[in-house]
Amino acid sequence: MKTDPNHPPTFLDEEFSRIIGYIAHRDSKSSMVSKVDVAWHLDHMLKVIIATCAILQKSNPEEFKPSYSFIRTMVFVTGYIPRGVAKAPRSVRPSDVIETNGIYDQLATARGCVSELEQLDARAHFKHPYFKNINKNQTKRFLKLHTLHHLKIVRDIIKKQT
Repeated sequence: MKTDPNHPPTFLDEEFSRIIGYIAHRDSKSSMVSKVDVAWHLDHMLKVIIATCAILQKSNPEEFKPSYSFIRTMVFVTGYIPRGVAKAPRSVRPSDVIETNGIYDQLATARGCVSELEQLDARAHFKHPYFKNINKNQTKRFLKLHTLHHLKIVRDIIKKQT
């Protein structure tokens, strides 16, 4: 796996490489797998990474209050996010037109954001709609699982495209 010389290695490097590989399949679609095409999933994954990192950077570590979420515990323990259960918040839903250059631009931004996470306080936090308050390390786990979830969907779309 090659790393970007502009950014130190991060916990999402493998996933970023897979995203790059899937861009060539951006227009692939399979109604058996998903209502949307590969480009939508790629764009969504990157929007989630960028938006989440921005929230963590703006958070005040002094205000972090740990919380319990049964759903978070189940997802983090199993490493599995069920398909078709949650709906993406409007802020991280792709627009109707997704440009390939836009995916590459977001990829560069996401790589930069992720590499900056390491400098944040451990209590930097993010309020997830299902997982409640999650700190930096929990957020990293969420980003990994969320990205893998969509990469599996993309893989299945490509296998079964109609």
